[in-house]
Amino acid sequence: MSRVCEICGKGPVTGHNVSHANNRRKTRWLPNLQKVNAIVDGQKTKIKVCTTCLKSNKVVKAVS
Repeated sequence: MSRVCEICGKGPVTGHNVSHANNRRKTRWLPNLQKVNAIVDGQKTKIKVCTTCLKSNKVVKAVS
């Protein structure tokens, strides 16, 4: 199960957590994905969408 937004393609980002003593350890920041019933190509399907796409109305939600 991939952690990628199906609208914009936003995915995990890697980097370092850096302490005050400048110790570095690897970390991963995950996007805030939500499962949403949406209309895609005229069909009602469940897709994973980031909250940025939801707020900017890039997704047409299906009426339940």
